[in-house]
Amino acid sequence: LALVALISAFGSSFQYGYNVSVINSPAPYMQDFYNRTYLDRHGVPMISSFQTVLWSLTVSMYPLGGFFGSLIVWPLVNNCGRKGTLLINNFFSITAAVLMGTSEIARTFEVIILSRVIMGIYAGLASNVVPMFLGEVSPRNLRGAIGVVPQLFITVGILVAQILGLNSILGNEEGWPVLLGLTGIPSVIQLLVLPFLPESPRYLLIQKGNEEQARQALQKLRGWDDVDDELEEMRQEDRSEKEEGHFSVLSLCTFRGLRWQLISIIVMMMGQQLSGVNAVFYYADRIFQSAGVDSNSVQYVTVSIGAINVVMTLLAVFIVESLGRRILLLAGFGLCCVSCAVLTVALNLQTTVSWMSYLSIVCVIVYIIGHAIGASPIPFVMITEMFLQSSRPAAFMVGGSVHWLCNFTVGLVFLYMEAGLGPYSFLIFCAICLASIVYIFFIVPETKNKTFMEINRIMAKRNKVEIQEDKEEFKDFHAVPGRQTEKKISSS
Repeated sequence: LALVALISAFGSSFQYGYNVSVINSPAPYMQDFYNRTYLDRHGVPMISSFQTVLWSLTVSMYPLGGFFGSLIVWPLVNNCGRKGTLLINNFFSITAAVLMGTSEIARTFEVIILSRVIMGIYAGLASNVVPMFLGEVSPRNLRGAIGVVPQLFITVGILVAQILGLNSILGNEEGWPVLLGLTGIPSVIQLLVLPFLPESPRYLLIQKGNEEQARQALQKLRGWDDVDDELEEMRQEDRSEKEEGHFSVLSLCTFRGLRWQLISIIVMMMGQQLSGVNAVFYYADRIFQSAGVDSNSVQYVTVSIGAINVVMTLLAVFIVESLGRRILLLAGFGLCCVSCAVLTVALNLQTTVSWMSYLSIVCVIVYIIGHAIGASPIPFVMITEMFLQSSRPAAFMVGGSVHWLCNFTVGLVFLYMEAGLGPYSFLIFCAICLASIVYIFFIVPETKNKTFMEINRIMAKRNKVEIQEDKEEFKDFHAVPGRQTEKKISSS
């Protein structure tokens, strides 16, 4: 189980984080390469507005590719399995790494932009399939902790890219192609090791109908032979879902019995991306400079922020099973909300009150802590837990699409927001965090240490659908046409 989590997260989630920040440090050298290549071709230097457009495309094609990657999650995981999809996905990463690594030798900047789209597709698939895979192979008492591991490796990927991107290492004129090309190495490792690790037992039993393979996979993952109880739980889930078959995105969106689960993941994913995490990282450099940090030292401070992000996400791995998902979501968004409000005040007063610059630094650190323990890792865990096997791939497709579209939107809109509103931009993020807190408090249940069927029954009450159970086995709920159960839910 530990090896499956490690290889899946390192081979996939790590690269998602790595490519989020890999082009930040070498940006001036890459832009200079764009300009030199254009000059060699046309004999005239590139005009600044065209260079801005090219660089905007280089940055924004990654989340746009992530959106396209999310759209192919559902067909791939249903037809190729969770492990099979991760193996296929590696070819996207390796192709992009080779193209980016050889772009300078080939004297073409267009392939960098193309590679960012390909890398985005890879990240869109990885960000959805890895949490789904790990959530399905984990035992109930470790599902939350292992579910946070992908986010941990995303933060590690960001940190490694920041360290390797230092001017003294690879963030320079000679090193940036190597820096971009290194992203293929985790994929090669995953491609070599993952085939020897087990597929999701739930996929093998419920979707492929192969009980013997499911039993063998479960025995490998648990380390003991007696897995009959878990297999029986999967059989119950399988029997309960026979009548519905596999949900498509359209049927998921129109099925009353999953209404609040779907709304919940959309709200949490929007809250995660629209709460301003990218804006805080964008502002971090100038906040530290205004506090008196030397401009040459800012990149080292940025690395230290990345390290805080890793440490707090690692903390979330250890506390999610004791504190629960709900309390981490509320605490995380709460810290983000308060720090955005105080940061607005601090940024406005830092020219008149000397110590406000240091308050701004504290706000940035508190915000990152809040996002790392709750807003970043928990929504993906909740998608795994709030949906059963038949609807989970479609749910990840919806959640992933919302995640990447909001990411793309923030990247597109924030510069205009910042130009128009300045520090008051953070009040918008504060309001989004507050709205997320209110929704989670009233709607989202605690899912800690519950089976998928138990969580399903909790949400059935919220959806006002009837649960049909008998004394010996759990049956999935079915919406009863023209009838709602408001106070009494039938149960054995």
